[in-house]
Amino acid sequence: MTTDILRRNNVTVSGAGDRPMLFAHGFGCDQSMWQFVAPEFARDHKVVLYDLTGAGNSDLEAYDRQRYATLDGHADDILAICEALNLKDTILVGHSVSASSSVLAANARPDLFSRLILVSPSPCFLNTGDYRGGFSREELDGLLQVMDENYLGWARQMAPNIAGQAGGGPAADRLTQSFCRTDPDIASHFARVTFLSDHRDDLARLRVPALALHCDDDPIAPMTVAGWLKDNMPAATVSVMQVTGHCPHLVAPEETVREIRRYLDGG
Repeated sequence: MTTDILRRNNVTVSGAGDRPMLFAHGFGCDQSMWQFVAPEFARDHKVVLYDLTGAGNSDLEAYDRQRYATLDGHADDILAICEALNLKDTILVGHSVSASSSVLAANARPDLFSRLILVSPSPCFLNTGDYRGGFSREELDGLLQVMDENYLGWARQMAPNIAGQAGGGPAADRLTQSFCRTDPDIASHFARVTFLSDHRDDLARLRVPALALHCDDDPIAPMTVAGWLKDNMPAATVSVMQVTGHCPHLVAPEETVREIRRYLDGG
């Protein structure tokens, strides 16, 4: 497993520093989504990138639907990468669904991580009780049905909205192409895990210090989610950026880097 996971998940290591920063991308993406952010940290960190199992240039045959029926499987992959590379005092950066996977990993092995950077996190996308995650169950069921019936059509329609740009914008095009490269069967399965999971208790239990970066006009994680994070994550600093979309590392990479640097520098 130690060396296998480095090949299986297309792990790449770069940078001039000793302190590791491990980046985990979101749904429908791969490690290239960090191309405007990760290099900014490579001059003083060991930057570790990887593709989630079932995404990018990972081994698609390794995507076991039972293992990845919950985000625990992805959290275990994060821990296995840390073990394979002997990473310690790690800054773990997770986008969207991988923010939740990062929290699961940090809760299981808090000794491995010094800081978490949660980019556009949402512990639960479903409106339930007084919690407003952004979607009703009917809306999520409809979204998942459309994905099952016409994944490529869904990807082309939804990616610009998620990116926060009209079609033709560079971030919208980049995200659309990434979505369309993803295996539709794997995407459909992972979408159910992503959108139907509830990790509010896990985020509330986090004790590793964290920065939660939230966009103020996010179609996937509304401001009510940022409010929940502020009220329920004592270990987290919540920073709201004036950014449209769910992918600030694509549409506002300079501001994203600046916010992360400010947090890591204690500002």
